[in-house]
Order: sequence, then C-alpha cells, then structure tokens
Amino acid sequence: MTGAVATYKIVGMETHDVRFPTSRELDGSDAMNPDPDYSAAYVVLKTDDGFEGHGFAFTIGRGNDIQTTAISALEPYVLGRDVEDLGALYKNMVNDSQLRWLGPEKGVMHMAISAVVNGLWDLKAKRAGKPLWRLLSEMSSEEIVDLIDFRYLSDALTPDEALQMLRNAEQGKEERINRLIEVGYPAYTTSPGWLGYDDEKLRRLCKEALDQGFGQIKLKVGADLEDDRRRFRVAREVCGPDFPIAIDANQRWDVGSAIAWINALREFNPHWVEEPTSPDDVLGHAAIAKGIDPIPVATGEHVQNRIVFKQLLQAGAISYLQIDSARVGGVNENLAIMLLAAKFGVPVCPHAGGVGLCELVQHLAMFDYVAITGTMDNRVIEYVDHLHEHFADPVVIRDGRYVAPSAPGFSAEMHPESIAAHTFPGGEVWRDA
Repeated sequence: MTGAVATYKIVGMETHDVRFPTSRELDGSDAMNPDPDYSAAYVVLKTDDGFEGHGFAFTIGRGNDIQTTAISALEPYVLGRDVEDLGALYKNMVNDSQLRWLGPEKGVMHMAISAVVNGLWDLKAKRAGKPLWRLLSEMSSEEIVDLIDFRYLSDALTPDEALQMLRNAEQGKEERINRLIEVGYPAYTTSPGWLGYDDEKLRRLCKEALDQGFGQIKLKVGADLEDDRRRFRVAREVCGPDFPIAIDANQRWDVGSAIAWINALREFNPHWVEEPTSPDDVLGHAAIAKGIDPIPVATGEHVQNRIVFKQLLQAGAISYLQIDSARVGGVNENLAIMLLAAKFGVPVCPHAGGVGLCELVQHLAMFDYVAITGTMDNRVIEYVDHLHEHFADPVVIRDGRYVAPSAPGFSAEMHPESIAAHTFPGGEVWRDA
C-alpha cells in the first residue's frame, strides 16, 4: 500500500551466560574486586525478516547466571513487538508494576532491561544501516525527547528544557559529525593501573600508553596507602609531573577515610578520584568533594538510575559524570543522564572498564558531542585493551582516540565461536578449567 510504513516483529530471543577468565592474569583487579572474571549476560533478539539485535549486561563472574535469567524473564515484553517502538518498549518495561517491585529501576532487573533495550537499539541501527551514534545524532530533537522518561526528573530537567537544549545544538551538527569521523574522540587508558600488576608491569604499561598517544591514564587505589604512594610515584616518574593521572577507589572507603586517603595522595596531583565511596551515598560524595577540594570527584559506573545522577548533580557532588552503557536502563535512560549533565555543566566521561563496554559507550559519548554539548573539551572515554577480539565490530584506537564506528549497529555483537567457547560452564574455556 502506498505510504504504508513497514513493521517488523521480534519473533525470537535467546540468552547466553558468557564469561572470560580474566582473573588468571589479574586483568581488571582493584581494591574491591581482586579477581574478576569479565562476563556478559548476553541476549540475541531475532526478527521476522532475519535481522538480529545483540545486547548484554556486564558482570564480573559469579551471579552472571542470575543476570542471564533476569534477561530471559523479559521475553514476554518483547516477543511480537514492533522493533521500531523503542520509546514505548522501554517505558513499558521500566514502568511495569510487578517488575518495579523488584527495584524499582535498580539492580539485576534494571540491568536486564538495559541489555534488552540496548539489543533493540542494535537492531534498529542495523536495519537503518547506520552506526548507533549517527542514527541517534540524525534523529530530530522531538524524537529524542520522546524516548526519555522524565518522571522524577522534572525538578531538575523538564521535557521543554531538554528539547530546547537539543534544538540549540542542531546548528553545526553536520560539521561535528564530519569532525568526529576525521579526528575521533579522546580516550584515556586504565590498562596500566590494575591493582594486581607489579611495579615493573606498571612502568612498562605507562610508557606504552604514552607511546600510543593517550592523554590520560588511571590507577586503581585503596588497598594499601603506602602501596598507592609507591605506585603513583612510579607512574609520575614515567609520565611526568603534569600528565593527567586519575585514581579509582572502586567504592573502597567510608567518607572520613576517603578524605584522609586522598589528601595523603595530594602531592601526586590526582586528575580525579573515582568512586571514593558507595555510589548510593550522594551526601557522602558531596562531603568528600568539599574535603578534598580542588581534587575533582568522578562517579557513575555503579550509579543505578537517572534519579541518583540527578541528586549527585544537584548536590554539587561530582565534577565528572561517568555513564555506563549497561548499568542503567540502556540507551534511553543514558540520553536523560547526558542531558542532565549538560544542564548542570558537568562533563560526561564514560566508564568502559569491562567486556564490551568500550564498544557500546563510544556511541553514547559521540552522540553527546554531536547532538547535545558540541564539545570534546575536558571529556574522555575510558579504554581497556581486553577482549575486543571477541566482537564483530571492535573498537579502534588511533593516536589515543576512539575512531568513530562506521558499521551499522551498536557494536555489541560477539563472534558465535567466542560465545560458544566462553559459555559457562560448558564452553571449552571453562571445561578445561
């Protein structure tokens, strides 16, 4: 029929408990997580015209089966639905009365929604023949606002304010798309700084990071103060006195001990301190920010929803906001969080320390540049050099910058052989263990 809009239905959904034995080399180790096995509770959504959408929730090993089961529980919400209906699908899952009782909007169930929502966006972008960052960037301001659930946010950001912010950024959008394709997006690397690495490896990896063009690195801290001082000294010897070196405590400290510990590292000029205490403690973050001023506070990878982010911004508790692509309710909720950050003038510097997180979050940061803030100043995306070979469209880093993805989709799709080999507990990698 002339003028009819084709619709495509989701007809299948499968899940996989995928785990990588990163604990064997202490990759990903920090003060709170000494032996992580980077894992993905992985979902594949299939449509009646043969397309597939891929998504996942990131965990670090035990419990990945629980996360996978939670994703499977969402099957009735997506089977038979139109894959283009992403605003309604997201809001239906987030606002379902019985699912909300399990949260609301936090924890295992919310991360399951994130995996499914991200898989739906992967599907939509593949069908459009565009990488997700570009698909989002080319949507109208009105379409973006319609994707967002503004409940609980209106005291800080209204739909009208969000719409005006997006409209203000429309001028110059095409030039920014071209610039992004030309120069990429700034990255920093955490790879030298895992807590389980010895000083020799730290020194070698810091030098490699400089040689590769990274403009910032990050060190894990919080297990032992004298070890932190020694390791920071090693990093400074290699990188120099003014090179940006951030530190990450992974929620290790109480408020008082955080202030004392960070001040004991002040002589090394930390670029920021990340997750100094519980991500739920908004007032604690604010107290730490005051107690260590002018050292900036960054957090976000474990912040469970847009409401906590709103409060962190309202309290002036953070100087850098670190979205995570697989923690909150997927792309839709991260759109709200990026707009909130822009409203409060706080740079978004995404977390990506986990399997597949670099692949996903690059798209969100690039959309933030093109369609919200119009700047990459004082903004970086985390990069870790683990496990990219398992993805069909892995990240590309050139001269310390993310190269803008060009393949259609959300870059979430793993190779089938990688899924098979690392499925727990029956995959080849785990049978041998």
